[in-house]
Amino acid sequence: MKTTVTTPEDSSPDKKELGLPANKRAWKRIEVVGIVLLCICLLMLLLSPTSLSGLFNAILNSVRPVVVDVFLTGVVGTAIIVSVIIGRLLERLGFTDALVRIFVPAMKLLGVNPAVIIPSVYNIFGDINAAGKISGPILKRAGATKDEQKLAVATMVQSQQSFSTFMLGLMALTFAGVNVFAVVLLAVFLPLVIVPLILSKTLYRDVKRVEIGHLPTFTPERDFMPTLFSAAREGVELLLLILIPAVALVFAVIGVLDYIGVWAPIETGLGKVMLLFNIHPETGVLSVLVSPTLAMGQLQSIAADLDPSLVVGSFVLASSGLPLSAVFGQVPVVWAESSDLSEREAMGAAVLGIVMRLGTAFLIAFFVTPLVV
Repeated sequence: MKTTVTTPEDSSPDKKELGLPANKRAWKRIEVVGIVLLCICLLMLLLSPTSLSGLFNAILNSVRPVVVDVFLTGVVGTAIIVSVIIGRLLERLGFTDALVRIFVPAMKLLGVNPAVIIPSVYNIFGDINAAGKISGPILKRAGATKDEQKLAVATMVQSQQSFSTFMLGLMALTFAGVNVFAVVLLAVFLPLVIVPLILSKTLYRDVKRVEIGHLPTFTPERDFMPTLFSAAREGVELLLLILIPAVALVFAVIGVLDYIGVWAPIETGLGKVMLLFNIHPETGVLSVLVSPTLAMGQLQSIAADLDPSLVVGSFVLASSGLPLSAVFGQVPVVWAESSDLSEREAMGAAVLGIVMRLGTAFLIAFFVTPLVV
């Protein structure tokens, strides 16, 4: 009996369907894109030889100050490493299990896994990146569904990703003559319950009530010193292998947009949007694009001369998972590494959380400020 041998060339779908000879191949869409891109580059070399080098320099000038000055040699990079160490230390001291017990009653009323709240609390005490690195595996061990993990991300970005942001914001509120306790209660702690309540009833409905007896314990049994050294190494890995590449990507895109002249109108439009939402335009744009900590540092120096509602709105917005480089770069990458979520799913949840935070800033600034000044 004769057996027919099929070669890779014979089984190729293009050849089989189109009947093309071996010396030809059908054009794919991406190949057309590549040819168009090549023609554009050649045309730029012919008409404006410095354009390509200018584009590269624009990207470099956009990425370098953030990657080098902020993350590598600045306080932010060090803060991330320290936050991971502190987070792991708290975990080793039973902090996670204590949080679960505290929030079990509230989450039982909502019918949500209590582990959902853990990333938010770790974020308040430390850093948003460390919160994701530590809390992602905790959610998996707690049996949280993908919707509950998305819920955790959307809730996490409701609170500030740096303790320095919080402290500078408190100073700004004090200088503006605002009741600090009332604003902090409504802007920082109340969303930990309100956001899961809203989202679990609307978008992320695959949630389940979990009794405390069905949850594992989360306190590691490793000795303290190995835990601390491991946490330090984990913090450095998080900074160098995950966060810096993500930040570089986001600011490279910003550099391209700036070079082609699109970024300036975007910044101007953002300032107008901030004012519509009762948020101080300059510090609001700083929070969205650069750093909420820098925004609060600037706000506390001018808060006494501003409308208190603008100060409150700016504080609420800054007390979130911003800037956009974190929302579109750091959060998706960290959560894709440590949870069941893909980068796209984590990013979608983070964007939804930030949109809700923008609405919260408007509501508190517009309706609550007259009551707390």
